[in-house]
Amino acid sequence: MQEAIIGSFISAMATVLGAVPLFFVKNLSEKWKDILIAFTAGIMVSASTFGLMPQALNESGIIALTVGLLLGIIVLDLIEKNIPHIDVETDAGISKFDSKSLLVIIALFIHNIPEGLSTGFSFASQNESLGPMVAISIGAQNMPEGLILGVFLLNSKVTKLNTFLLVALTGLMEVISAIVGYFTASYIEALIGYGLAFAAGAMMFIVYKELIPESHGDGYERVSTYSFIIGLLVMIYISFFFG
Repeated sequence: MQEAIIGSFISAMATVLGAVPLFFVKNLSEKWKDILIAFTAGIMVSASTFGLMPQALNESGIIALTVGLLLGIIVLDLIEKNIPHIDVETDAGISKFDSKSLLVIIALFIHNIPEGLSTGFSFASQNESLGPMVAISIGAQNMPEGLILGVFLLNSKVTKLNTFLLVALTGLMEVISAIVGYFTASYIEALIGYGLAFAAGAMMFIVYKELIPESHGDGYERVSTYSFIIGLLVMIYISFFFG
């Protein structure tokens, strides 16, 4: 349990880390933004393909893998369709912090729930290395998310201090949902395989629906592709040496 809390907390605080550069750099170039997002996508694909899905198959079999994977995709799809989110390419912010801005913050709280559940399910698995692997991959995804949220808030006339606090609060939702996921899987062991597959589906949806399109929207497709492969290899090496 302690490992799950620590892992989810570190992963959540990566959101805050992503917003830190905004205190020193006013604008991040589109090229480096795309490189960072593509690198994150590679890490998440690697964690899903080589960590979550094989372990779900070992824990609960092919049916659980299929059901959980599809459920993760469907849940994320419903969230994307019905809850507003920040689009890297089009959302420059709102002229002032109003009810629309608040709606975006609430949406990000909800978006972070599946990510936290993924971490909790992974730490409840029999594979001790899976939890840290997923925490790293979710944390990597949280860094550009924190950066994007920070840019949005600053453009919405929110002070830097309040921006930092709001980014931190959205990250903490992952810690809460990770604890829920861990306890649920621990007390109902049959759900672990489904939970791992759910996490894989959720992460793959984020990669193919959000990260890859966003990293290919500004003319830096080639360098983003290399960044994706490097991210993939980095997670494989982490799994090989520390798994």
